[in-house]
Parts: sequence; C-alpha cells; structure tokens
Amino acid sequence: MIGGTIAAGVFQKKLHVGYLAAIVASSNAGGAGSVVGDTTTTMIWIAGKSPGDVFAAYVGSVTALVFFAYFASKQQHAFHPIQQSVRPNLRIQWKRIWAITLILVAAILANVLCNLYAPTVLEIFPVIGTTVWVAILVALPISEPHWPELRPAMRGAIFLLSLVLSASMMPVEELQLPTWQSTFSLGFLSAFFDNIPLTALALRQGGYDWGFLAYAVGFGGSMIWFGSSAGVALASNFPEARSAVNWVKAGWHVVVGYVIGFFTLLLVMGWHPR
Repeated sequence: MIGGTIAAGVFQKKLHVGYLAAIVASSNAGGAGSVVGDTTTTMIWIAGKSPGDVFAAYVGSVTALVFFAYFASKQQHAFHPIQQSVRPNLRIQWKRIWAITLILVAAILANVLCNLYAPTVLEIFPVIGTTVWVAILVALPISEPHWPELRPAMRGAIFLLSLVLSASMMPVEELQLPTWQSTFSLGFLSAFFDNIPLTALALRQGGYDWGFLAYAVGFGGSMIWFGSSAGVALASNFPEARSAVNWVKAGWHVVVGYVIGFFTLLLVMGWHPR
C-alpha cells in the first residue's frame, strides 16, 4: 500500500499494470526473509520455527528483484515518466507513524513473550490477533484514520477471507511430499490459491526447508493479483489491476523473476528440509 501510494503520487495515478505487479512483487520479496515482513513468514514463526530458517529466502528475493525491477521500470517510464511532486510542502504525519509502530511492536512482543513463557497459550487463544486489535483501538485517537478508505478495504478483506475459507477445505494429505520440486510448484499454486492457507497446510505437513517455502509462497503469490494480501490490497485502489490475464501479460517479468530467484536460492543455499 505504501509503494502504491507513492507511485500514484509521482506518476499522477497513471501506472502500468506491469509496474503494479512489480510493486506487489517487491513487497512480497522484501517480506519473504523476515518473520515480521509477511503474513506467511509470521505464521512460520508462530509455529515455532526460527527466524533464521526463513532468512535464506532473501537470496532468491534479491535475485528476482534485480531482474523484474529493471523491466518494470522500463515499462512504467514508457507508459508515463515520473513527475516532480506538485505538492512540495508535504509533511510527515508522525502520529500515524507512531500508531503503526505501536501496533507492530505490540504484535512482536506478544509473540516473543508467549513463545518464551506460555507457548501453549498460542494453541488455544489468538494472542497475537487480539493484541493487534487492542493496539489498533488504542491507536485510533492518535492516528485519526481516513474512514472513507474502509469500504474498499472491506471488499478486499472479504475477498481474501473467502479465499482462505475455501482453501481450508483442502485435505493436507493431497499436498505433494515436501521436496524442492514440490515447493517450486507451490509458488505457482499460491498465485491462484492464496499463500496464507498454503502456508498453513505446509506447516501442518512439515518437512520443508522453510526458507524455500517462505520464498515460494510469499513471492510466488505475486504472479497474480489475488495471490497475496498485498495484491488484493493494491487492486482495491487500482481497478485496472483486477485482470489476471493482463497482470500475467504485463507482469511477465515477475514470473520469470520467481523462477530465476528460486533456482539461484537452490544453487547457493541447497535444499535442507527440517
């Protein structure tokens, strides 16, 4: 959302679909190697895996980013070059930054403290989710939300929850055995199936190299707009992105970048299931 907002400003809301795909891919690539960077990696962390287990995903993410960023930038420049800001006196709204920081710190502390002192509580009560909601309510008077944004956000949230609900009906026994080949295919599946339920299924199955899984389901979800929460959120503000065909055609570099990044990760790090 941050990348889309900035791009809308500097390109006067004239964004190429391939560039929108690259923004989503950049977001997912950046979050793939951090347990607080993406929903999927946070799920892996909550399940008791070490933050170091997913850090290796950055090998693939950086490689993919170098590839698709070049082509996406060329696309956008040809479509509509970057413009000088027409509002040079913009000011940072620190109160909203503090509100976001409060929510993030609260979620991290809840996860760390529960894992250290009461790990069984996480299995019977949604501690992190509850903590985030409490932090949001506490931050409301500080952040002064822009309420008109709630309607498109709700549509995206309902759509995303529908994907998760449908995915929850898939038996874990139908997943392929965890190998690097099956993990590679999960990246393509996550583009159609959404990466959150796929991560939940993989965690129930076990036996993956979690760095590879984080890269595959995290970055792989960028290949179609509804494959990740970042894509759903961005498409709510840019209706031109809500075409799977146009997304794949214009964002071909994201698909190729995923393949290049995965095999670079495999070559550099090797497959080490846990």
